Amino acid sequence: MPELVFFSGTMDCGKSTLALQIEHNRSARGLQGMIFTRDDRAGEGKLSSRLGLVTDAIEAADDFDFYAHLVDHLSKGGRADYVIADEAQFLAPEQIDQLARIVDDLGLDVFAFGITTDFRSKLFPGSQRLVELADRVEVLQVEALCWCGARATHNARTIGGEMVVEGAQVVIGDVNQSPDEVGYEVLCRRHHLRRTTAATARAGALSPDVLPVDTAPARP
Repeated sequence: MPELVFFSGTMDCGKSTLALQIEHNRSARGLQGMIFTRDDRAGEGKLSSRLGLVTDAIEAADDFDFYAHLVDHLSKGGRADYVIADEAQFLAPEQIDQLARIVDDLGLDVFAFGITTDFRSKLFPGSQRLVELADRVEVLQVEALCWCGARATHNARTIGGEMVVEGAQVVIGDVNQSPDEVGYEVLCRRHHLRRTTAATARAGALSPDVLPVDTAPARP
């Protein structure tokens, strides 16, 4: 049976790499897929991974209708055996509904890849709708690591190495940006709550075991 599958995780956990691997495996067996993306780091109409792999994709803008596009493609004699949608967290909830309709009405597997929560630990609307509708939600097993070595579970937005918690939900950036640019860093829950990035930890000479509490002076 065709499925809508949501592959989810933090930044740096290999979502786009897995999307490219799924495309490679199926195309090697003679299947033809349609690849969509939104605001990829490599530019418009590209699906790329940080490992350097990249392929062409269809850019899904705010007003893009996935279902209508597939119906038009198929009605003109085109072929599509499956659908890949990367950066699905940026999609609108109604676009996720369209992906589900592709599964149910057209009988195609749809593989969606995205980050679940934003830099404030709030669900992206697209990711929330995927969790509500997907036949399966797969948390990727390649674990991104916080600067302290613990499993990273949260995405942090940084400016000059400092974590910020205000601003628009979507601001395009990437990991390892220059200090004066908007960047992102993956953190464990503890250091996300404390707003402790790798840069601020180095500046404060903190270790993962330092607790943010005041210690009363010892009595003589």
